[in-house]
Amino acid sequence: MDEATQIRLTVNGRGHTLAVGPRSADVAPSDTLAHTLRHVMGLTGTKVSCDRGACGMCTVLLDGRAVLSCSLLTVECDGSSVTTVEGLADPETGGLHPLQQAFVDHTAFQCGFCTPGILMSTKALLDENPEPTVGEVQEALAGNHCRCITHYHVLEAVQDAAGRMREAALEPGPTVSESSSNAPERDVATGTR
Repeated sequence: MDEATQIRLTVNGRGHTLAVGPRSADVAPSDTLAHTLRHVMGLTGTKVSCDRGACGMCTVLLDGRAVLSCSLLTVECDGSSVTTVEGLADPETGGLHPLQQAFVDHTAFQCGFCTPGILMSTKALLDENPEPTVGEVQEALAGNHCRCITHYHVLEAVQDAAGRMREAALEPGPTVSESSSNAPERDVATGTR
């Protein structure tokens, strides 16, 4: 395959080479990143609602920055690193990210359709500012729309997650013996071992 007809993406820590072209198996030059994530890679956690960049539901991280994946062409992302909501879970254990767990603990969702975009916008905020004020959280999430809930639970969850993430950053990593445990792998979908 000709080098000019390929793009390379790192998605949730895994490298991908995608063919660009007119065939059904290819990524079309007009395909959005949201389309590619959902329909080519099967990462359906990224939601599409307005398909115009107005609702924030398609938010992912591109090189650590929150972007609207429905408004970005996949070919524009060549060489970039993308993180979707599926990439937040601990790759070793499958356990929820502290941000995801805080949303569960604070019931900061209803139908869940907007939740992935809110989580990704929040992740970008907390990576840049680990101790945001409520006003800064509100500003960071101003582009994420939800029709089901008030944002009080979301604000509480974000503040809680910020504290959890600061604490986790201070904890020492596992020792070699802890990281090489013989515990059975956890099924990410069901949470069972």
